[in-house]
Amino acid sequence: MSKVQFHEMNDSRRIAFRHLAGDGPALVFLPGYMSDMAGSKATATMEWAAANSRECLLLDYSGCGTSSGEFGDGALSKWREEILALLEARGIDRVTLIGSSMGGWLMLLVAETLGTRMAGMIGIASAPDFTDWGFTEEQKATLAAGKTVFEDNPYGSEPTSTHAKFWADGEAQKMLDREIMINCPVRLLHGQSDDDVPWGTSLRLAEKLRSPDVQVTLVKDGDHRLSREEDIALLLRTIANLPKE
Repeated sequence: MSKVQFHEMNDSRRIAFRHLAGDGPALVFLPGYMSDMAGSKATATMEWAAANSRECLLLDYSGCGTSSGEFGDGALSKWREEILALLEARGIDRVTLIGSSMGGWLMLLVAETLGTRMAGMIGIASAPDFTDWGFTEEQKATLAAGKTVFEDNPYGSEPTSTHAKFWADGEAQKMLDREIMINCPVRLLHGQSDDDVPWGTSLRLAEKLRSPDVQVTLVKDGDHRLSREEDIALLLRTIANLPKE
């Protein structure tokens, strides 16, 4: 595993990343909400890249992992800016994005910006527009009033917090009500036992993508994380079989 480095943004945000040199297109893993590059899927992706001489980039969004900042100041548009800045700073041209959960939403936002630089995408329980369908009307009213919503966290001891700034920014970045201007090959993986993101979201996303090369793989007993050994194996097979150009 390559060492952790830091990229300093113009406003002094320090973004932690690992960058492995190799053949392109570069694999860029985008973690989910309240997650970071130390997760099992991100780690497995970089290990696969090292074994197959592929370029790979992992990162922590500001306020997450070992990057600077407060999580409550995070937003999709802010994190997209960080991803794009890292790609430019590291001289990465052709890109295959891999997005997990919220990272799947960021993946779409980044891909639309990169346009023809995109070689492919892999979404894992992609969660575009979850500020819309992922909250009750009462929670939305609380967020619209500028307050934070706290929910039980099945993956840790700390509650899952959604801050008003993130929610408002997400509402402005919704994508599933329009054609998504992405033309590269896309592979969407989703567990049908996902209690956080309905698996129908991946089917809806597939319909909205402009690309004609979109495949959806449903894992009947797969949960939201898709991080079991067999799920990781599926992800790595998907990476290996994705067209490089």
